[in-house]
Amino acid sequence: MNNILIIGAGLSSSSLIKYVLEQAAVRSWFVTVADAQLENAEKKVKNHPNGRAVWLDVLKVNDRRELISRADVVVSILPAHLHLEVAHDCVKLKKHLITASYVSQEMYRLGDEARDRELIFMGEMGLDPGIDHMSAMKVIDEIKESGGKVTAFRSYTGGLIAPESDDNPWHYKITWNPRNVVLAGQGTAQYLENGRLRYQPYHRLYKECRTIDIPEVGKMEAYANRDSLLYREAYGLGDIPNILRGTLRYPGFCEAWDALIQIGLTDADFPILHSGEISYHELMDAYVDQHIGGSVKERIAQMLNEEDVNSPIMKKLEWLGVFSKKKIKLPNATPALILEHLLRDKWKLKPTDKDMVVMHHEFEYEKKGEKRIRTSTMSQKGVNADETAMAQTVGLPMAIFVKLVVEGKIKSRGVQIPVMKEVYEPVLSELEEYGIVFKEIDRKL
Repeated sequence: MNNILIIGAGLSSSSLIKYVLEQAAVRSWFVTVADAQLENAEKKVKNHPNGRAVWLDVLKVNDRRELISRADVVVSILPAHLHLEVAHDCVKLKKHLITASYVSQEMYRLGDEARDRELIFMGEMGLDPGIDHMSAMKVIDEIKESGGKVTAFRSYTGGLIAPESDDNPWHYKITWNPRNVVLAGQGTAQYLENGRLRYQPYHRLYKECRTIDIPEVGKMEAYANRDSLLYREAYGLGDIPNILRGTLRYPGFCEAWDALIQIGLTDADFPILHSGEISYHELMDAYVDQHIGGSVKERIAQMLNEEDVNSPIMKKLEWLGVFSKKKIKLPNATPALILEHLLRDKWKLKPTDKDMVVMHHEFEYEKKGEKRIRTSTMSQKGVNADETAMAQTVGLPMAIFVKLVVEGKIKSRGVQIPVMKEVYEPVLSELEEYGIVFKEIDRKL
C-alpha cells in the first residue's frame, strides 16, 4: 500500500503535499497530485522523483475513477460538496479516503458499506474541524480519567493575519477558500448555555459576537460557529449544559462584516442585472433609498445608523472599494461573488506576509466537589504567503494520518472523525515537532 492520490492543490495543500512527498522519498511511496489547474499541482510537486502532477476535472467521472483506481489512499481537499463523488468511487474501488471537511449526513450513510469493505473514511482531519477535535478530546479524556466531570466546553479557532503583517483596517487577509470566507456564518448557529438552547440567525450573528481574552494573544472577537450541538455525543458530553464552538477575529471585524450583511453584499441567491457593466458605486447606489439626500456613501452610512461617514465601519467599507467608480466586470454575478472578487484582491497575502492560526479551548469541570477551569491554547505563525500557518494546520494532520494508515496503525473502520486515542495521540505528538503545541492552564473557578 504505497500509492497516494491527493486531489486538490489549492491554498491549504502545500504542507500536506510537502510532507507526503518527503515521506515518499524514504518509504518508497508514489504520490500523484491532481488539480484542475495543472500549474498549481506542478508548483507543489516540484519535479519530485516520487511524485507527479496531473490535470483533473473532478466532474469527469472516467478520469476521476481512473486516478482513484491506481491509488491505495485518497486525500481529497476539494470543496466540501465534491467529496461525495470521490467517496462513492472510493467505496466502489475499495480505497481509503481522508478529507478535512465536515462529514455530511450523505457521507455518514456510506459508513456501513465502508466498514464492510474494511475501509477507513476519515473526515474532519484538518484544523477546524480536525485539530480542534483531537486537542479537545485529549483534555476531555484526561479530565474524565482523573475523576472529573466536564460541565462546560467552549472552543474558538481563527485563521488570522500575524500582527507584524497586519496592514489594513480590517486586520484580516485570506488564507483559505475565499468563497467560504464570504459565506461564513450563513444559516443559524446553535449552542447550549446553562442547559438552554440558544439560536443565532445569520442577520444577528455578527451583532452578537463576544470578547475572548486569550493567553499570550490578547482580546479577540468570537462569533458562534454552525451547530455546536453536533459534537456532544462524539465528545462523550451528551449531558453537558454548556457547549459552544466559535470563530475568532480581531476586534472591530464583526461589526464591519455585519455592515456588509445589512447592505446585502453577502447574498449568494440572485444575480445582479448588468453587473458586468456597472461600477461598485452604482451597485451601492442601487441598495439605498434614492429619495434620501446626500452622496451614496452618506446614504449607506444612514442605512447603517452610522452618524459619521468617517467612522471605523465606513472607513473599512471605503477601503474595500465598494464606493469606487471602477467597473465590476463580472457578468451576471451575485452580490457574494462580487464581494469575493473584491476581497481576493484587497485581502491577498503579500509574498512575505505571515498569517497566524489561534485555537483556544475552555473546559469547566468539577472534581471532588471543586469547580475548576482548564484552558488549552495554540498559536501558530506561518513563514510567508506560500508556507502559511493555515496550510500547516490543515495539511499536516491529514499528512500524518496518511502515514498512520499506510503503516497499518489505524484499526477503526467506516466513516469517522478524529476523536479516538489511536488517532489523536500520535497525530498531536507529531504536530508538536512542527511547533503546533497547546499550552494549558488549570485553576480553580
